[in-house]
Amino acid sequence: MKNKEYAIVDIETTGGRANRHRVTEVGIVIFDGEKVLERWESLINPEMRIPAGITELTGITMEMVADAPKFHEVARQIVELTQDRIFVAHNSRFDYDFLREEYRRLGYTFSRKQLCTVRLTRKTYPGLKSYSLGNLVRHFGIELKNHHRALADATATTELLRLCLVNADSDKEVKALVNRGITESKLPQNMKLSQIENLPEECGVYYFHNNAGQVIYVGKSKNIRSRVAQHFNDRTAKGKTIAREVADITCELTGSELVALLLESEEIKRLQPSINRAQRHTKFAYAIVSEINDKGYRVFDIARNTAQLRKEADVISEFPSLSRAKGRLNFVRKHLDLCGIYTKLSTGSSACFYFHLKQCHGACVEQESPEDYNLRAAEARLLLRNVFDFDFLLFDRGRTHDEEAAILVREGKYQGYTFISKDEANDVESVVRSVKCSQTHPDTARIIQRYVSEKGGRMVDIKTGRRMSLV
Repeated sequence: MKNKEYAIVDIETTGGRANRHRVTEVGIVIFDGEKVLERWESLINPEMRIPAGITELTGITMEMVADAPKFHEVARQIVELTQDRIFVAHNSRFDYDFLREEYRRLGYTFSRKQLCTVRLTRKTYPGLKSYSLGNLVRHFGIELKNHHRALADATATTELLRLCLVNADSDKEVKALVNRGITESKLPQNMKLSQIENLPEECGVYYFHNNAGQVIYVGKSKNIRSRVAQHFNDRTAKGKTIAREVADITCELTGSELVALLLESEEIKRLQPSINRAQRHTKFAYAIVSEINDKGYRVFDIARNTAQLRKEADVISEFPSLSRAKGRLNFVRKHLDLCGIYTKLSTGSSACFYFHLKQCHGACVEQESPEDYNLRAAEARLLLRNVFDFDFLLFDRGRTHDEEAAILVREGKYQGYTFISKDEANDVESVVRSVKCSQTHPDTARIIQRYVSEKGGRMVDIKTGRRMSLV
């Protein structure tokens, strides 16, 4: 490192999400801890529209960036300015993630040691009401003109860093933040800090190995290096066990967080690592259960999903919410003309609501025998076990900008995943053929269901090739 020099960076963007929005301006100040060595700034043509709200905040208009260089035209300068220097920003994760994503689009991995002045200021000057850049410059009397312009904010951040570095413990605090709190003393006996620093800051699955090379723990993360660092700061019993036994770390990049979740689940079951717990995923809050009542009819019900319930009852399927469970059960009831009372979707001691609508054959008033009713109820039980009613491909982020991950669900079950170029994504049959089949486990469908319900995704019906959504 150039005698601990800092590259203080600020960027302006078209929005708040690195994978969807683009950089519109970059400002960099090179600082050696005492004096400014260099300043650099450039507007960037984002190759997309700048929203009116962003223009109002930053003052950067489409006219201003029309003739500005595109990111790839200044990418080398940014690399050279930040090379072998500590990357500093106020809320560094935002600026750093945006730059990493811009380089990812170019097929380049951007990786720097980071220092966040929000976190450093909290440590150096605890107890302030706010640690936003605007409030801090007012508190310390730092001059800031053109707030929300890149070089102006980078310059103000440099002055903030200067104030933090005069603290007697600044070297220790900076080192702790740059190394994510890891010291050589916290590392396992057979590991070096460089092994952590060389891990990718990408999404994927990581493996802890012991001295014999055996996998003792499997985990997943959107940022492998950061997550591994957290393990070695963990003073719990599990953290101490990992620190005591781990000798090496390997990883597999997935790009897609969903693929990482699925691969982690599969690898834990395949490798049976000694430190992993048998089931680390939180169960869905509600479950559909089934039993035969005293009249001989199969009854379905929705119950709170607990360990005791799973031990004692016939749990058919699990759901993240009561409405999702009711919706699924009602769909099957309607499809197979099941009784409302025997699916607990209507109340009463005589004919159910659906009997009057001719959607129930009369099991509730014993006009249909248990034998006849249970034939359809058995079919319903099978349908309820399958979380998905259709065959589809779910497309997600790939390992590179030109790649996508494709997750295949067929016959109601997760089948596996593949990586394909974005140009191949429209050839559904080819994508399906390229899927590497994985062993299906009960929790894989729930992993997909939970992920899609929370984050969405581009889904394509295998039979029609049309876009669809998971309801």
